[in-house]
Amino acid sequence: MSTAIPETQAASASAMPEGVTDPDYKPAPGYLGNLSVPQAHALEKFKKELQEEGHFVQDRMDDATLLRFLRARKFDVALAKVMIIDCEKWRVEFGVEDLVKNFDFKEKVEVDKYYPQSYHKTDKDGRPVYIEQLGKLDIKALYAITTQERQLQRFVVEYQKFLEERLPACSKAVGHPIETSCTIMDLNGVGISSFYSVKDYVMTASSITQNRYPECMGKFYIINAPYLFGTVWAIIKPWLDPVTVAKINILGSGYKETLLEQIPAENLPVELGGTCKCQGGCSMSDPGPWNPNVPQA
Repeated sequence: MSTAIPETQAASASAMPEGVTDPDYKPAPGYLGNLSVPQAHALEKFKKELQEEGHFVQDRMDDATLLRFLRARKFDVALAKVMIIDCEKWRVEFGVEDLVKNFDFKEKVEVDKYYPQSYHKTDKDGRPVYIEQLGKLDIKALYAITTQERQLQRFVVEYQKFLEERLPACSKAVGHPIETSCTIMDLNGVGISSFYSVKDYVMTASSITQNRYPECMGKFYIINAPYLFGTVWAIIKPWLDPVTVAKINILGSGYKETLLEQIPAENLPVELGGTCKCQGGCSMSDPGPWNPNVPQA
């Protein structure tokens, strides 16, 4: 005699991921610990085909990673396989492994003056917060000290750190897997001409995020969006997957209440409406669970 599973109990065809210490953790559908039978079968098939065809890379194709690619392609194994194989080809062409080992962004301090981009603590769900201040962009000064190629190389190296260092540290801190980020893009002072000057970089970075590091976006806030941002958004939007677009919250100057609903005031820089004043500046401090030696005040 079979026993029905109560509606309040989540039925999953996969076990909880290792290392979970949070007794209240409930994985979202499509994640380890909350897979339907078809999703679990898709994961098994995906891994088996990659192994049999010689594409499986043990060090970076754990089940959580494979599920990111599957979710990005709605659990269509054939499409997910194309995506991950293309990603592996790109990694070789871009030289990701060499960059991770040897890339030195010596111009970081100077670049921060003209285009601040940084990780800064965590949101209320434990995600690392990534802040990009496009409004401070000075393209002429920026490209006098660096190049678009080096900017993209830095972007990829930081994404690797996000996967290999920041997410594991955040996961350990909250007692369950953290697999996504909370991004803030500040457009304070951005004009149409400013956007067009960096459009190629933004488009390429967006493509890398979407196609090479899928399903890593949890929350995305565009703040201080100017009146004419609709024109810019019309250019960007077609480049993005509809699932990505759905995660983006476009806010004007009255953004603080919304941000503080997601991010503790002490984790948000004071210039964005929080109370954090990192010694040496928030954009250069890299505070968070991944950097325990940095003061978290």
